[in-house]
Order: sequence, then C-alpha cells, then structure tokens
Amino acid sequence: HHGKKHCYLTNGKQQQRVTTVMQNPDTSSHESLRADNGPDTTFRLDDVSFAVPGRTLLHSLSLTFPIGKVCGLIGHNGSGKSTLLKMLGRHQTPSSGVISVNDTPLPGWDSKSFARQVAYLPQQLPAAEGMTVRELVALGRYPWYSALGRFGSIDREKVENAIAVVGLKPFAHRLVDSLSGGERQRAWLAMTVSQDSRCLLLDEPTSALDIAHQVEVLALIQRMSREQGLTVIAVLHDINMAARYCDYLVALRGGEMIAQGTPDAIMTPQVLEAVYGIPMGILPHPGGGAP
Repeated sequence: HHGKKHCYLTNGKQQQRVTTVMQNPDTSSHESLRADNGPDTTFRLDDVSFAVPGRTLLHSLSLTFPIGKVCGLIGHNGSGKSTLLKMLGRHQTPSSGVISVNDTPLPGWDSKSFARQVAYLPQQLPAAEGMTVRELVALGRYPWYSALGRFGSIDREKVENAIAVVGLKPFAHRLVDSLSGGERQRAWLAMTVSQDSRCLLLDEPTSALDIAHQVEVLALIQRMSREQGLTVIAVLHDINMAARYCDYLVALRGGEMIAQGTPDAIMTPQVLEAVYGIPMGILPHPGGGAP
C-alpha cells in the first residue's frame, strides 16, 4: 500500500503536513541523513495501461524518460497527460503493465525512499494557510529526517539553499498565501528542491500564471534541471512554452503515445496535426533557432 493520499493541510501550528509530494512517508526505517541518493532516477514504462469502467485512458505505453532533462508531456485535454503523471507519482496505479524507477517497480519502493527519488506537485496546490515560505520549504526535508525525527543543521542549510535557488530569499518570512501566483509557484518548487529528489513531476506548473510568470517559472525549472542534473517530467498545456523550455517531448493523443523526441523533431506541422487534430504552422522563435 503506497499511501494514496491527496493534498491537504491540517492546521496544527508547526505540525502542519503537506502530503502532496511526501507520499505519506512511513516513519519506520529512518536512515541517517543522506550523503547521496545513489544513481540518477530513471523512469521506465513497460506496456502500461490505465482504465476506468467503460473507458481506457491510457493504452499500452512503453517508454523510458531521459535522465537529467526537462521532458514535456503534451497533447489535447483528456489525452492522458495528467493520468500518466499521477501514475509516475504513485497517485494512481496502472491497470496493467509495470512502471519502474531505477529498475524497481513502483510498488517495491517504501514511501520514504520513493520521496527521496521523486517529488510530485499537483496542478491544484493545497492552501498553505498560516505558513511562511520557510516553513513550507522545510516540509520538503521530511523524507530525510534522522531517526530522532530532528530537523538538523543539514536540513536548515538545504532549506535556505532551496529558497535561494528559486530567488525567494527576500520572501522567506512571508506567508505563502500573501505571495503572487508566480512567487507561490516558486515557493512550492523550492519545497521540491529541498526534498532533494532526483526527479520532479509537475502537473501544469504554469496553468494559473500569466505569460511573464510562465516564462519565469519554466526558465527556473530549466535552469534547475541543467545546474543540478534533475530529471523533470512536466505536463504542459502550452505547446510553444513546451518547445522553448523542454529538452524532450512526449506527445499523447486519446491515451496513446503518438510521438516522442526533441522539440525539433516534434514541432513539425505533420506531427502537431497528428497530436492536436488541427493543422498548425511553425515559426522559428525569434530569440534562437528553436521552433
């Protein structure tokens, strides 16, 4: 049983817990604080399907996500992008087939070890009522707590570093709820950074943001991936943003993968028409060669 808990917060002073990314870490088998998470996280799908009564949402997907790259999941609404991401994050279980992380099928991971590999941010972020940015970011350290359950100096350092990475140092003491949409998204990203996972799963991380903040958040995600070698798998609704900020794209239509490759390979009129069902023209981006 891998705690299929959805995001919620209970108000209890510092005992507030955001269970979105933590996958309900079990408190048994606390190891000492990390030195290293081992090899980079690789996700592999072998013939994975997901069905609800009367409808198959994903049909026999087999693919391996590239390591240390930003990978965008694209496709029309209802194409299965979010379902796929939820399965990768263990928030839904495949109807058939196997999803593995580092060659271990997902059910074989205890929740704490999994949270050290994979951080998941849902599209609807829970309210962080009464929490400062620093308190929210500190929740990301939960999978690394020592056997005594103490928050130590390593944790404190990781939290301050994560806040700096996303550029929120001046806001560390501010309440999360008082931030703008772009700042709030960056605070949640900082929580995943402090979690020290090697892979980030992001479900439409920019859907609530205006264009300027979309660019800011996606550029940050791209930079974090490049500087820290993180694997990022993100559902993106804006094909132009996906082409600009992703290293790799996986295109779904009606629950089937119909293309995967670099933005250059995917951003052709033929492929995009196959993905979205409507003809599209492609213009190179004025700032660079990318489409």
